[in-house]
Amino acid sequence: MSTRKNAGYNVAYRMFSVLLPLVIAPYLSRTVGTAGVGLYSKAWSISYIFCLIGMLGLNDYGVRTIAQVRDDREELDRTFSAIWQMQLMVAGATLLFWFGYVFLVAGEERTIALSLSLMSVSCMCSFDWCLMGLDQFKQIALRNTAVKVIATACVFIFVRNKDDLWIYGLAWSLSTLLGNLSCALSLKGKVSYRRVSIRESLVHLKPCAVLFISVMAVSIYRTMDKVMVSMIAGIEQNGLYENAEKVIYCLSGFISAIGTVMMPKVAHMQKMGETERIARHIDRSMDLVICMVSAMAFGVAAVADRFAPLFYGEDFRYSGVLMVPLAFTLIMIGFANVIRTQVVLPQKRDHIFVKSVCCGAAVNLIANACLIPSMQSMGAVIGTLAAEMTVPVVQYIILRKELPYGQYMKHVTAYAVIGGIMLLCVRIIGRLLPDETWLNLGIQTAAGIMVYGGLCLAYWKTAKKGLFRERTVHE
Repeated sequence: MSTRKNAGYNVAYRMFSVLLPLVIAPYLSRTVGTAGVGLYSKAWSISYIFCLIGMLGLNDYGVRTIAQVRDDREELDRTFSAIWQMQLMVAGATLLFWFGYVFLVAGEERTIALSLSLMSVSCMCSFDWCLMGLDQFKQIALRNTAVKVIATACVFIFVRNKDDLWIYGLAWSLSTLLGNLSCALSLKGKVSYRRVSIRESLVHLKPCAVLFISVMAVSIYRTMDKVMVSMIAGIEQNGLYENAEKVIYCLSGFISAIGTVMMPKVAHMQKMGETERIARHIDRSMDLVICMVSAMAFGVAAVADRFAPLFYGEDFRYSGVLMVPLAFTLIMIGFANVIRTQVVLPQKRDHIFVKSVCCGAAVNLIANACLIPSMQSMGAVIGTLAAEMTVPVVQYIILRKELPYGQYMKHVTAYAVIGGIMLLCVRIIGRLLPDETWLNLGIQTAAGIMVYGGLCLAYWKTAKKGLFRERTVHE
């Protein structure tokens, strides 16, 4: 399957996966309130950390390793078998610790946490890393989409008040497990299990553990901030922060989807020694990603103050205030993601990834500890901004002599200027249409799309860009 189709399937699936919770959010916000949203966010955040431990960096390491051996069926089978055996050992041990947390440590979120236990179980049978390494994105997208639609229907039918939050957790964790089991069927004929020794499985433990350090560091400033807001500022503040971040997380799905498709492709090109082709690929990817994330960042910042109360309800108006600075993390995430998935990981320079995200996590923890007590949820927003900025800065310090950062920054500057003009135009229209209605929000959004699109077309023509003329994704 071509990279274009893989990217299409993966982007569609990733966006569908993050859009469903966003579709449910208005209903859930009005049904359980800020306290209910905050309580579920805390339980899910802790569950997610255990899932990350159970997967131990496989979502990066597994994809890269399978992509490098996929042309040799014998080696592919042995590598898959060894990695899966390691996965079973790590995920099984993590599951035991999870139940220890649920029954011995969890507080008011215990019932919700127990309903999320299937998330940890699903880590034992998650084969996305293998399918992605084989460039089999269609199966992942189609099979998981079906079960998530059913889960969404269950939420609307059965969740009626705050006491029903455990049903919400059970629906999503069960859908994850069923999705993983259905994807396992897609491996038939593509890879086979072979009995390998425990020693052969443990060979993969160390490189996975190295990547896990970075994955865990990312979770600190993507997940632990919610736990810290809950503990320091209260559940309601976390509810406001959760709904603000949910929109940004949804949009960042575009970025991660593109990076997920490109990583096995670049890893394979790296093995073939196609250095010049990789360099062109990275530059074009950076141009495309920065174009996308700048549109998202400036667009969200322009309409967040109206979107939040209309979408979530009046109680979540402050979520719109939090969205404005959070939106600009998308530019940093996009920039860092291209470097990570197309330079660092394909070249097996995992230490760069580890250093960058560990520095980001440290900055985030320090900022949160200092700012949340006085600024509450806004303190967490500032901490996230600082953390996301730290990651590409550390990457730059290490790779500045190897990569054409000057060219990359030209992309950032050009689209930031275009985005700034769009934001200004949308704000002006907002002043002319002061009523907070979906119609006026739609007019602002449509105007923003027209301004950004028109300016981008003018820029591409002026700069003689072949963004759409060249079939870059087929390289």
